[in-house]
Amino acid sequence: MEEFHKVRRLPPYVFEQVNRLKAAARARGADIIDLGMGNPDLPTPKAIVDKLCEVVRDPRTHRYSSSRGIPGLRRAQANYYGRRFGVKLDPDTQVVATLGSKEGFANMAQAITAPGDVVLCPDPTYPIHAFGFIMSGGVIRSMQVEPDDGFIPALERGVRHSIPKPLALILNYPSNPTALVASLDFYKDVVAFAKKNDLIILSDLAYSEIYFDGNPPPSVLEVPGAMDCTVEFTSMSKTFSMPGWRMGFAVGNERLIAALTRVKSYLDYGAFTPIQVAATAALNGDGSDIAEVREVYHKRRDVMVDAFTRAGWAIPAPAASMFAWAPIPEQFRHLGSLEFSKLLIEHADVAVAPGVGFGEHGDGYVRVALVENEHRIRQAARNIKRFFSSDVARSHNVVPLSARG
Repeated sequence: MEEFHKVRRLPPYVFEQVNRLKAAARARGADIIDLGMGNPDLPTPKAIVDKLCEVVRDPRTHRYSSSRGIPGLRRAQANYYGRRFGVKLDPDTQVVATLGSKEGFANMAQAITAPGDVVLCPDPTYPIHAFGFIMSGGVIRSMQVEPDDGFIPALERGVRHSIPKPLALILNYPSNPTALVASLDFYKDVVAFAKKNDLIILSDLAYSEIYFDGNPPPSVLEVPGAMDCTVEFTSMSKTFSMPGWRMGFAVGNERLIAALTRVKSYLDYGAFTPIQVAATAALNGDGSDIAEVREVYHKRRDVMVDAFTRAGWAIPAPAASMFAWAPIPEQFRHLGSLEFSKLLIEHADVAVAPGVGFGEHGDGYVRVALVENEHRIRQAARNIKRFFSSDVARSHNVVPLSARG
């Protein structure tokens, strides 16, 4: 039977191949150290869980909730932006709660995209950034760029060579998967370009609070005038270890927020009210929970970089996010990221995310998530070192690191 039109536009889900191998290995009894999916293993802070339990006992909270978020939650998010970024938001017109940033991004694409609209999108990037628009009938123009001096020239080429003129630009810093961080000066240049060329900016800031070395990532909305053309998406999944709670936000330009709110009003009734109340309490907290989560990821990052380097796989230390963007070791690079990821599952009992799943320009890398404790990360490094020196490595026409001069 022929697939439906929108389904045909989606490529095979690369990560599903890795997931199948992972499940099969576990079924055989293998102890897979899963550094693939960015699925936080840390418990949600107790005070947040306690607030949920308190509110859920009130039967009135079991009724339909508010699609755009209860007023207290929207006020809490606006206050958070004021404290963290110095950005003033109207909670009634510039804030909407979403079922995680992923849902918000996909529904924003539904709200603003006409068939054939062109969207400028970095490659590699998180899949929903591109496929939210593809499912909505849009066209993606990929840009192999980093937040550096080459970004604006790439935008200029994208605008000059796209027909019709691009509708929007996707930003994602700290980046998933590359962990790159943007500066406020970078955002100033991008906002100026977007306003000059009548582009919408959609910024994914889901990892704003997972940063290391004392440099908090900025928001693009800190740039004067950015509010005229920008919506930014955040999530509580990583910041508060609440991935299964599905709570995020879109904030920014009133017209764009109104469009998203209207689409959502047809599609959902919002998150369960007790979840929204607990999320409100989290945002109104003193920040200590966030600092504790950040410190855990910081220690894991340092352990991973050290242990993997000792194992023969040099991984650059990420400045932010809960991921390392790891170049495939030279002797395995010809295999590509998917085949290399399969080998790690089958012969090292370690799962990572193949870079090609984030775009064609990610194929020389794998994404390694900091979602196992320090002991398990060290064990993963030992498994990988053993694999690099194995007969299996030799059978793939590669030179094991232990034999390299």
